[in-house]
Formats: sequence, structure tokens, C-alpha cells
Amino acid sequence: MAAGIGIDMVSIDEVARYVDGSDLTRAETLDPFVRRTFTTGEIGLAAQRHNPAEFLAGRFAVKEAVFKALAHPSGEYLEFYEIETLSYDDGAPYVTKTPAVERALEKAGASELLVSITNEGNYAVAIVLAQ
Repeated sequence: MAAGIGIDMVSIDEVARYVDGSDLTRAETLDPFVRRTFTTGEIGLAAQRHNPAEFLAGRFAVKEAVFKALAHPSGEYLEFYEIETLSYDDGAPYVTKTPAVERALEKAGASELLVSITNEGNYAVAIVLAQ
């Protein structure tokens, strides 16, 4: 049974404004938005990509979608850095069950988050189902 659903769309160009010109392997070169929004795991994965801004735009869309899927049913407020989206070996995304996410899942009466990310043109879109 679904406890909540969230969807979000992010402009890749908007994220590129914060990422371009940074060396993602050196924290001191990162824009403050990037440092406070993304986990070191997400930044590390982005650094390995041909288009880091596209990758991080998708992860940012997931953060917003998780918030939308869990905020109302759980009453919990999640900080963006508490929501981490990594990838399985086959490239499929998953949300790490950080303590904050676990707490929100429990309060929402859910045990897992299903996530999908897609990119088209200048946009990244993510949908998250809490069940």
C-alpha cells in the first residue's frame, strides 16, 4: 500500500550554474549550495560522470520528490543532505535509508522508497513512491 508519492522536475542548466567550474573532487571548490545539498557519495558519483550537472539535477529532483512523498504522511521535515540517492551496480537509483529517512518512513507507515529518474532535454524528473 502506498503511503505517499512525490514528483519533481529540475532544470539541468540551473544546477550547472552551481557545478560548472568546480572540481567535484575538491570540497573547497564547491559552491555552498552543492556542499549543503548533496552528500559526499552523491558528489563522488557525479564527479565520475560525463555531465555532473545532469546527474546532480536528477538527485536534486529525488530529494524534492522524497520530501513530497514523506512530509505530509510523516509530519517530518527532511534536510536535503539527509536524503542520499546512490546507484545499484546496474545504474538504477535508490535512496539510502539514513536515520532521518528511516524515521520519516516509520512515521508515514512505510518501509521503502521506490525511485525513478529520467532526463529529457534540459530537465531531470524524479518520482518517488513511499510504500
